Amino acid sequence: MLSKGQIDEQVIEKDKVLLESLEYGTVQITVHNSQVTKVDTIEKHRLPLLAKGKTQQKHAKKQK
Repeated sequence: MLSKGQIDEQVIEKDKVLLESLEYGTVQITVHNSQVTKVDTIEKHRLPLLAKGKTQQKHAKKQK
């Protein structure tokens, strides 16, 4: 068992892999009694936005 304040190299490597694979999102690390107990990731996907003029044209065509 690691002493207080030390981090297992396997935990560091796993966190590194998660961070490198994430383009947009969040990595949350939970610590209990000075030990990492859980790592959660939330990945977000960015969708391309239409130009404002194109969006307005589409809505105008639908209303006709």
